[in-house]
This record gives sequence, structure tokens and C-alpha cells, in this order.
Amino acid sequence: MAELVYRPVIGAARTLFKALDLKIDTQGSENVPRTGGAVLVSNHISYLDFIFAGLGALPQKRLVRFMAKEAVFRHKIGGPLMRGMKHIPVDRKQGETAYAHALDSLRSGEVIGVFPEATISESFTLKSFKSGAARMAQEAGVPMIPVALWGTQRLWTKGKPRNFGRNHIPVTIRVGEPMDAPKDEYAGAITRRLRGRVQELLEAAQRAYPVRPKNAEDTWWVPAHLGGTAPTAAQVREAG
Repeated sequence: MAELVYRPVIGAARTLFKALDLKIDTQGSENVPRTGGAVLVSNHISYLDFIFAGLGALPQKRLVRFMAKEAVFRHKIGGPLMRGMKHIPVDRKQGETAYAHALDSLRSGEVIGVFPEATISESFTLKSFKSGAARMAQEAGVPMIPVALWGTQRLWTKGKPRNFGRNHIPVTIRVGEPMDAPKDEYAGAITRRLRGRVQELLEAAQRAYPVRPKNAEDTWWVPAHLGGTAPTAAQVREAG
């Protein structure tokens, strides 16, 4: 079926990014398989992460179908676009329906995008991973593709206003090599290995990031362990 919505949305996003003069640095796109199913797994620090994680697969001409909370699909503008791009709504009370949908898509050769932290990390560090991505890869017999994003939190993240000015913000995307999900291995062990790989990619993306905070007020987007003023994971939990 022709992609009547997805490709125009990509074109619009690229036009916007060019207008904003974003500096997008992508490495590792060749790790996304050109054919067949795969589970693309990314960290989550921004409301726009699904766009940038999807960009990491575009050089291989793959369109990623992301699993997203069902509320997004109820938005009067975003909802029709999400459905038109064949993303998968997740109702947390009936998660088995979305899981079955994702499995069918994987078996039919689609790339399914998952944010295993489930919510945006306000500390900009990796939270614990849910095991769903590993279990899907196991059941469908497809590889997992680890991805790390950095800089997207500066555009639009939880608790901060959107920054869509022409501020030349860099965005770094790192795509890792495919990882197997053996059917005879415990999903929790696979998930721990997957999280470790995403952590390695995240640290590589942070090292490669070309700018540092301009002043003390601009340190909010840097994790505390890197000298920034973002809350620690413990502080986020206490505030919640």
C-alpha cells in the first residue's frame, strides 16, 4: 500500500528542521536491515524522539511504526496522522492488543519502534527498561536495533517550553549493530544487555555532541552526573 501520509510527514519534518537550522548528526544507519522485521529500541528524552529515531532508519529506506500511548491517537490533529503512518496505539489497560498488533507487523516485515523506558526520562539518563521489546523480538524471530538520541531534549521535553526558534540546535543520533534475541534466553537478561548497549551509544552521542551550555542557566539539559542541573533520577522519583 502506498504511504500516503508517512512520506509527506517526513518531508514536512525535514523542511521544518531545515528552517530551524538543526544540525543533525546521524551515524550507524547502515545497521538497520533493508528488509525484514526488526525492533528499533531508543532512549526517550523528548516528545519528538519518534521523529528522530525514525530518521535513523530512513537512509535504509525503512519507515518505523512506533508504539505510542493511546492518548496521542485521540488528538484531533496528531491522531489521524499517527494512524495514517500506521503507528500502534498502546492502551496500558489492554496492552496485549498492541503487543499482538506489533507482533503481526514484525512478522510481516515491518520495523517496530519501541521506547522501553515507557516515559520521558526527566533526568536525561536511562531509566529501567521494560522487557516488551526483547519479548517481541524473541517471538517474531527478528533482531533488535539499539538507538541513542541526544540533543532532542533541548527542542521539547517534559516540563520545559518548546524551543522551535532558529537556534542551530545539534541533534545526535547513534544507531548500533543488530542484536539477537534468542528464544531460549530469559527476556530479562536480553533486556539488560540491550539497555547496556543503548547506554554505550548514549555515552558516545554525548561525547560527540558539538556544543556545551552557554551559561549557568543553560545547564538544565545536561545530566547531573555530567555537571549539569537536570534532576537526578532519585530526585525525579521523589518529586513524583
